[in-house]
Amino acid sequence: MPSRFRRTCRMPSSNGAAGAITVDGRLDEPSWAAATQIDSFSFPWWTEGERERTEARMLWDDEALYVSFRAFDSHVSAVHKNRDDPVSRDDCVEVFIAPDTADVSIYFNFEFNALSTILDRSPHENRRSNWNADSLRVAIDIHGTLNQQDDIDSLWTTEIAIPFDTFTGFAPRLPPSDGDIWRLNLYRTGGAINLQYATWSDTKKPKPQFHAPPRFGVVHFSGKQVGAED
Repeated sequence: MPSRFRRTCRMPSSNGAAGAITVDGRLDEPSWAAATQIDSFSFPWWTEGERERTEARMLWDDEALYVSFRAFDSHVSAVHKNRDDPVSRDDCVEVFIAPDTADVSIYFNFEFNALSTILDRSPHENRRSNWNADSLRVAIDIHGTLNQQDDIDSLWTTEIAIPFDTFTGFAPRLPPSDGDIWRLNLYRTGGAINLQYATWSDTKKPKPQFHAPPRFGVVHFSGKQVGAED
């Protein structure tokens, strides 16, 4: 599984009081500052406009997987407000997860727009929309004015906590342990102005398509406390 074919990331632990995460969208905890920044997003379907920068970080503890995004965006827009609305048509960030490397076709996707509206899908009931990750938490902080297209915004941040019990029955071990490997991809899409299609691990598809689990990146769970990584 060479890294030249798929992105690889080592994810440190945020266990302990010093590493505690409060899901408020602000990303101001020391743990986030110490976590490895993922900024190698590519634009495989780019045609025109500015390639806006995306930064992500990942952490974990005994309870949950934490993901944060900083999406630089001159025009933040979102209109969908109901669970499982088509949030990818708005400014949106997405996390796709295959918790068992033995069968990456069994995966979950979690999508969040700039209103903190959630779309989630799972292997349950053939990925039907009536499944919800009930304990999933997300918060957004917008540095700008939502849906005000005649001014210039700065960015919007997303803070996500996905409880490990979401993956019950689909992961070899919960919570994961030091050295465990999952497959995962991070995406950004949407926007009323300057449509974005950015991906951490390139899906190698000729047209925009994020549902490509064989191309998911490789995530190594590390038992080292965040900030103590080599």
